[in-house]
Amino acid sequence: MRSKNSELKERADKVFVGTYARYPAVMVKGEGCCLTDRNGTEYLDFLSGIAVCCLGHCHPKVTEAIQYQAAELVHVSNLYYTEPMTDLAEILVDSSFAEKIFMANSGAEANEAAFKLARIYSGEGRYEIISLAGSFHGRTLATVAATGQPKFHKGFEPLPEGFSHAPFGDLQALEEMVTDRTCAILCEPLQGEGGVRPLDAEYLAGIRELCDKHGLLLIFDEIQTGLGRTGTLFAYEQLGVTPDIMTLAKGLGNGLPIGVMLTTSEIAESFVPGTHASTFGGNPVASAAAVATMGVICEEGFLEDVRARGDYFRGELQKLADNYPALLSGVRGLGMILGAVLTEEGVAVGTDIVNRMFEEGFLMNFAGNAVLRFVPPLIVTREEIDTLIAALRQVLSEY
Repeated sequence: MRSKNSELKERADKVFVGTYARYPAVMVKGEGCCLTDRNGTEYLDFLSGIAVCCLGHCHPKVTEAIQYQAAELVHVSNLYYTEPMTDLAEILVDSSFAEKIFMANSGAEANEAAFKLARIYSGEGRYEIISLAGSFHGRTLATVAATGQPKFHKGFEPLPEGFSHAPFGDLQALEEMVTDRTCAILCEPLQGEGGVRPLDAEYLAGIRELCDKHGLLLIFDEIQTGLGRTGTLFAYEQLGVTPDIMTLAKGLGNGLPIGVMLTTSEIAESFVPGTHASTFGGNPVASAAAVATMGVICEEGFLEDVRARGDYFRGELQKLADNYPALLSGVRGLGMILGAVLTEEGVAVGTDIVNRMFEEGFLMNFAGNAVLRFVPPLIVTREEIDTLIAALRQVLSEY
């Protein structure tokens, strides 16, 4: 007898373009850190929609906000004002360095807005943006060009011009790439898709000084690191470096699609009616979800608790690394974005380990061909962390 998962998989595979190597599970219900598929199998989710469901699945406050707003107003376009998008904009401005924001629907769109703003602000002839090797900034042509991983470029050449990639961690090499055409330097405070690689504070400070020296804008892509993921609302807060432009998405709507570009009033003046737009950006339902999400994250003690449980999780992963040195060489990351770094032998079986964990009912992934990546909901409990660690210990012992 065929499983309910298999039945729907067959239907889906007939009609969808094959851009995803999906797992053979049809998810039908989520609550907290748990997902359930059509067969009734439960999974403990340490991937959270790839760092999206930061408050877990179907958080009651977010659900309530979505339901209320969906019954009031779903869409009117940006030709008119709405309360939810204004509420969200005020919260983000009050919580960050920014004074102005632009709303879109995804991280890639937020980055596209940042690229356009950096170019138009910098003036004619200054259009080049330098990013870092190992970075990931999206799937549109421009964000693929900005992404410092050749595997994402393959088949799409020639890519839009104006993007180059500096060696990771080499400040001198970065400065040598600056020309009179350069307008901005783009980086993630911690590379997520690139293998959970943090940029140390001294390196980031050097990039900030480099931008100031050459009159460049500093763009932080905090699409994966923002919204409490690293233990502070934004990663830049704990690194002591403030960008000129910042992009957010993923966790902002706790599952609803929304992206935001944040900047200063001076830089924002370069965008006027007609220079950039988004039909769905700031959608009332998505904005309402984001307002509710921000409300929970900003509650007193929430981020402190995230940091404490993140430290605990890191410590437990380190114990595994100590016990299985042939497979794991250590742990890196911040807060609730952690990578168990694989040895050469471990990399060879990284995908197999993730697949075995899926069979055991745990969701995680293999990132940057370097780490087992864990980005659980920020509400994950110590008991749930212990459950994952026990399963991972068993799977590692098989290798």
